[in-house]
Amino acid sequence: MATFVLEIGSEELPSRFLAPEESELASRFNGALGEAGLEHGSVRVMSTPRRAVVIIEDLNPVQVEREEVVSGPPVRVAYDAEGKPTKALEGFVRTNACTLEDVFRVETDKGEYVAVRKRTGGAAAADLLAEICPTVITALSFQKRMRWGAHTIAYARPLRWILALLDDAVVPFSVGPMTSGRETCGHRIHGAGPFAVDHANDFLATLAGPCDITIDPAQRRSVIIDGGNAQAAAAGGKVLWKESLLDEVQGLVEHPVPLLADFDPAYLEVPRQVLLTSMESHQKSFGIEGANGELLPHFLTVLNITPEDMDVVKRGWERVLRARLEDARFFWQADLRETFDHWLQKLDTVIFIGGLGSMGDKTRRLEALCRWLAESCAPKLADDAARAGRLSKADLVSGLVGEFDTLQGIMGGIYAGRKGESAAVADALAEQYLPAGPDSPLPKSLAGALLSMADKADTLAGCFGLGMIPTGAADPNGLRRCALGIIRIMLDFGLTIDVRQFFAKAQQLYGDRQWKLAPHDALDKLMEFFAARLRNYFMSQGQDTLLVDAALGAGAEDVKDCGARLAALAAFSQASDYEAAVQTFKRVANILRKQGQAEELSDHWDPALLREDAEKALASTLEEMLPRLDALWATHDHTAALACLSDVRPAVDAFFAGVMVMCDEADLRRNRLSMLHGLGSRFARLADFSALQM
Repeated sequence: MATFVLEIGSEELPSRFLAPEESELASRFNGALGEAGLEHGSVRVMSTPRRAVVIIEDLNPVQVEREEVVSGPPVRVAYDAEGKPTKALEGFVRTNACTLEDVFRVETDKGEYVAVRKRTGGAAAADLLAEICPTVITALSFQKRMRWGAHTIAYARPLRWILALLDDAVVPFSVGPMTSGRETCGHRIHGAGPFAVDHANDFLATLAGPCDITIDPAQRRSVIIDGGNAQAAAAGGKVLWKESLLDEVQGLVEHPVPLLADFDPAYLEVPRQVLLTSMESHQKSFGIEGANGELLPHFLTVLNITPEDMDVVKRGWERVLRARLEDARFFWQADLRETFDHWLQKLDTVIFIGGLGSMGDKTRRLEALCRWLAESCAPKLADDAARAGRLSKADLVSGLVGEFDTLQGIMGGIYAGRKGESAAVADALAEQYLPAGPDSPLPKSLAGALLSMADKADTLAGCFGLGMIPTGAADPNGLRRCALGIIRIMLDFGLTIDVRQFFAKAQQLYGDRQWKLAPHDALDKLMEFFAARLRNYFMSQGQDTLLVDAALGAGAEDVKDCGARLAALAAFSQASDYEAAVQTFKRVANILRKQGQAEELSDHWDPALLREDAEKALASTLEEMLPRLDALWATHDHTAALACLSDVRPAVDAFFAGVMVMCDEADLRRNRLSMLHGLGSRFARLADFSALQM
């Protein structure tokens, strides 16, 4: 078995390109090798900013040989009346490079046909790889591609070299201006090269040796973490590792060298979040925290070189960061001199979304909407919630948020605390953008939860009014994220809020604005959209599709209750008589849907019209059962309510077996339908049984 190595050398790729490139290379090579019939062992893919490497181990140097039967024309077409070969048979023989002696007959469902046995495979792996490699390389789908010079090939960055070795032999092919060879390039400073690689098995040793490259991303990560932790510990602290930044940093270097540097302790007057953002966003560096949880005047960066004089490099990094921290301190001090009233005035000049007014308009709507929400579920928070709504976007015009936009909301909370606002208001401002995605944390405070919901509902109501409804994958205003955020908050905080009324209130607060859709149409579409998001959320939690549809079919306006009904349905679905109960009440629901519409039905029936024993027994059961179901509904004990299905089912089954519901006598028919309506309307509040297919 052989070893194959492919190295694609280029100018530096952005770190965000590396992981997708590795995944795609592995997928494409595994697929291409399988299609080509090349047996192989593991396919390893590694990358740095300047190279992507594919190593295929235990590769069969020869393609697997196969024998297959190739069918030709029917016998009646292949031979004439005298049994001589026709031109059709002669053409079949020529096409398959065989002789008439190789032809035999086979019986099929369609009759007798001629056929030949044909052997395929046996090609050299080197020849097949020479075709596979350029196809894979040119097919790689980067976020952005570019052309360079006069070349027509497109790649993420200009190609500089290609190494392709099958054991000790070069696999020859060309990609644009580059021709494959056995030379690799190393670190630009420590071992530029080029270096010739004699054998594929020597490739990794060449990279680690004269090239001075750490090719394995996991190893680079380990070098960064271990070295950073050691240096931070020596300074009496620990590194504040951030996984996303760590992913980015290890993708920026080929030769990682952690370096602990310092900054003036005077900058610690600036809030922690600002200091960390300055380090992480602009310098790709990590903060250092002391044992007391406070930031220390140090930061950890990662070099791509081992410098001759580390102190010189250290001072350079410190000088660059100092400039960023000085800017942050300037804006921080300037913002502290401003007032919320001043910022609120400036918000009137900042556009929210075209057609939906300014950010000032939005904050006035949020003030009213937050108060409305709080009065319905937390009256004591009404004043704080309203204040938080009014101040929610003020920090957008502050100096620090203008410089570090990722700090929006966070700085609002900090400024609120410094400018005399209540703790509830400060918490709400800091948490207003949570959750930012399906896996993002939720607000911790109720005030933050209410503000976040109000903000998202305002955006949803406005966009749907303008007809800006997401289609397919296009969702420029993040409306799916808004709806999901509301759902997650309602479920986590256990909030009982009528979502339709909530959206209607948000819509109403826009006043007499000119809409593209009529308000009721926009509200209907918004509720349909919200129900779809709620369905997707429940499905993502592993809930059964039929149960989800049944729960939503009974109403999606109360998210908390819908979740509780779904949980009760899931528990009830494990009962031994679940399917029988569902079938019975699907029949009830179907009769009421088909026949009940033509009748004016109530939940009351006339005992004097009860004739059959089965309907009298059902009426007796219902007289005891319906008040119990109403009481259980009032206390939201849906589990106990669904358990009543088993109790009442025998009486219902007997009723259907012994009574003609749709009889000719109108009064009698209406009376019997009313009994079913009294029962069906109670259980329809829990679930749409017609959605449960058995």
